Amino acid sequence: MQTFSCGCGNPLFFENTRCVACESEVGWCPSCRAIVALDPLEQGGYQCTTAGCDAHLTKCHNYAVENVCNRMVVTATVEDAPMDQASDNGFTSHTSSADTTGIDVLGSDPLCDCCRHNDMIPDLSVEGSRERWAALEAAKRRLFYTLDLLKLPHGATPQESHVPLRFSFMADALPDQGLWRSVAGQQKVYTGHANGLITINVKEADAVERERLRVDMNESHRTLIGHFRHEVGHYYWDLLVKDQDEQACKAVFGDHDNPTYSEALEQYYQQGAPQDWAERHISAYSTMHAWEDFAESFAYYLDMVSVLDTALHIGLSRAEYDGTLDSMLLAYHQVGQAVNELNRDMGLLDLAPAVLAPPVREKLDYLHTLIARAGTKESAPLDD
Repeated sequence: MQTFSCGCGNPLFFENTRCVACESEVGWCPSCRAIVALDPLEQGGYQCTTAGCDAHLTKCHNYAVENVCNRMVVTATVEDAPMDQASDNGFTSHTSSADTTGIDVLGSDPLCDCCRHNDMIPDLSVEGSRERWAALEAAKRRLFYTLDLLKLPHGATPQESHVPLRFSFMADALPDQGLWRSVAGQQKVYTGHANGLITINVKEADAVERERLRVDMNESHRTLIGHFRHEVGHYYWDLLVKDQDEQACKAVFGDHDNPTYSEALEQYYQQGAPQDWAERHISAYSTMHAWEDFAESFAYYLDMVSVLDTALHIGLSRAEYDGTLDSMLLAYHQVGQAVNELNRDMGLLDLAPAVLAPPVREKLDYLHTLIARAGTKESAPLDD
């Protein structure tokens, strides 16, 4: 993730909504893809202050009303003609009909390119839900930044993708005096993916609860962004592999049809991961089933892309990246060594493993090719 700059020269960061130096409102401009200072317009809305952009913008509904977002929606640019022209993110401004998000653009604020993927948000009548929702949205925006960096498709509607990507943020428990209590008669909410719908249990946004779960499940890391990256891995299996490249995927990750997912799940929670899992897998959980191996490996690939993007922008890494997986792994290893030592100085967890086993590298190589093809040809079939 790169840092950005306000018109006053002060640095801006990805989550900012206001410049701390000049007090200007700021937001993500989808036209120039940057956090920018916003210039209020007399007729309402804002103009991007980036030289050469000048897009006319309005705040996402979840920015203007809910204060859990910082993204803008393009309404027009200086060169735009008709006011009913569709914007880059699929919205049509100044129409009298509701858009695909269910929010009427006329007389209301549209949803941004991230928030329009939401199916369900937390119950805001519950104390603390807005703060947890804001944390979920912040992680989701970082996910979308990386997906867009890789040019991976992620349509929100059936018209945009044969597997629309949607999110539900739900709870099966409520916080009570700092603890979580179950809701009588309510079905348990599992974080997971099914047919393009990613569900995240909102208690994952509670740092104390998330750490308890990490310890209970003997995980090395458990983060919100990690959940998003893992679950979106399942989404891209459905979008890019299912009925398209399954045989090649099986050759690398194993047969996802045998054993069945339910059989593998029961066996994993009865027996756990084999002791030598690190010789073939990126994590213990990835040993559970081929689909989980794919999702865990996909999440690791997104970890690398995100970390290297930040490291290169802030000057932490000077490794040369030529587009190959080997150069990517080398750069990540160098950054990982430095950050691991810094983390150990502070008593924190390592960022990256010191060594990747050859079978893990083979899986990452498959994903590297899959993602590169998807970024070039969107979701076209891979089989010849």
